[in-house]
Amino acid sequence: MANEASESVELAAVAARLGIPYAEELGEGGEIDPHVVERLPRAYLRRFCVVPVGPVGGGYRVALSDPANLAIVDEVGELLGCPVEPVLASEHEVHRLINRLHDAGEDAAESAVDTLESGDYATLEEELEEIEDLLDVDDSAPIIRLINMILYQAVEAGASDVHIEPYEREVVVRYRIDGVLYARLRPPRRFHAPITSRIKVMANLNIAEKRLPQDGRIKIKVADKEVDIRVSVIPTALGERVVMRLLDKETVLYGLDEIGFDPHHRKIIDHLIHLSHGILLVTGPTGSGKSTSLYAILQEINQPDKNIITIEDPVEYQIAGVGQIHVNTKVGLTFAAGLRSILRQDPDVVMVGEIRDRETAEIASQASLTGHLVFSTLHTNDAASAITRLIDMGIEPFLVASSVEAIIAQRLVRRVCPSCAEPFEAPATSLARLGIDAAQAAAGKLRRGTGCSKCFNSGYAGRIAIYEILRVDETIRHLVMENAEASRVKQAAISAGMHTLLQDGAGKVLAGITTIEEVLRVASE
Repeated sequence: MANEASESVELAAVAARLGIPYAEELGEGGEIDPHVVERLPRAYLRRFCVVPVGPVGGGYRVALSDPANLAIVDEVGELLGCPVEPVLASEHEVHRLINRLHDAGEDAAESAVDTLESGDYATLEEELEEIEDLLDVDDSAPIIRLINMILYQAVEAGASDVHIEPYEREVVVRYRIDGVLYARLRPPRRFHAPITSRIKVMANLNIAEKRLPQDGRIKIKVADKEVDIRVSVIPTALGERVVMRLLDKETVLYGLDEIGFDPHHRKIIDHLIHLSHGILLVTGPTGSGKSTSLYAILQEINQPDKNIITIEDPVEYQIAGVGQIHVNTKVGLTFAAGLRSILRQDPDVVMVGEIRDRETAEIASQASLTGHLVFSTLHTNDAASAITRLIDMGIEPFLVASSVEAIIAQRLVRRVCPSCAEPFEAPATSLARLGIDAAQAAAGKLRRGTGCSKCFNSGYAGRIAIYEILRVDETIRHLVMENAEASRVKQAAISAGMHTLLQDGAGKVLAGITTIEEVLRVASE
């Protein structure tokens, strides 16, 4: 993010010196005549990093990313046969618009479906039944084009998952964006088999096996981004259902200042992550950003004088200077077995992807008591429940009380879309559910999104975390030793100053970052 900002400043300064406009965003190219696009091949535009932006006067405005190559703009004018005006833009923006103009518009996947419908379906199905034949099919084959467009649109929209679900009359393609599923495409039912077969071939799965679940991986480049895709196929009553998890390998890991810690929480975190020993647990449901928080913490403490080793399932992002082990249950490399081996590697900090069983929990506890700082995750609804969960696993209360230093519970809430945000006055009843009084609301900056093309008319774009941090002090240690209920532990933590998930969410609502509905959706008690 910092690199993009500095590049923007540099390009703007160069553009000013050259006396040409600078564009931070190039729009969507909706006003460009399709005949103009046809005259400018994708390979040519990508090679010289130049693209038509839109009509101006009797000609076209043309963007380029290399200010030393202004001559290419005149060449584009000759190809188009009209006057052109140069504008400077970042390489990322130029490539984005090139992809957008060439077979990557909003209706690209829909047009691919139309091509399929107009083709010889019987021949297509025969081709897809044989792996050898499919691999020889040219990239312009309709089914390949359709899958490419589905993946392109998913990457451009920032989707984390693509769902392909068969029903009686149609196949529904849905994207999970910011944690919410959106239906984007509905091809006819008869195209279900070719779609799943194509994805299976890409993931090196058995296309003839339709009775058992299968898992695979695809590594591709989409829209100039390297994307690692985990594929899961399961048989259902109406046919095979496919879910693809998209992991953008170029995604920049977030720092602690970017993931949502307010000043109060950041001060606590800074103290906890520099302890010499103890366990710090991060809890929350699947998809609540626990791994992202742990990666941010590891980056913060990653120094040459620390030996940091992790065991994960899977290793989602590589961190330079950190030893990362991938769980492999097929050969006996479980979290517990890996953790035992890690402790022989003289680590200062250990990160365990998840505590799933008693054995892992016991080893982690013993490691923390012998001078290691241990980070891990648990699936619980709030911070206090993590303590009772460990005890339910069979860990002795005295071991939990002496090893656990703090528990962070978190959820992800969607941010208000900055492109369509507007001030908003919430009803008193909604404010009361978050504990916000009228005076706080009047002094705050409540906002909501009206919905626009950039946020799929949802009013939200991007996500941020809300937190509660339970520090295990002497009072809570006594409650743990007594095997007290989670509700008593939580009340003691609140009395000691813990901000709950709802309270942290209320602060982000008052700051105009998210909405009341969004906080209540993920953190209602």
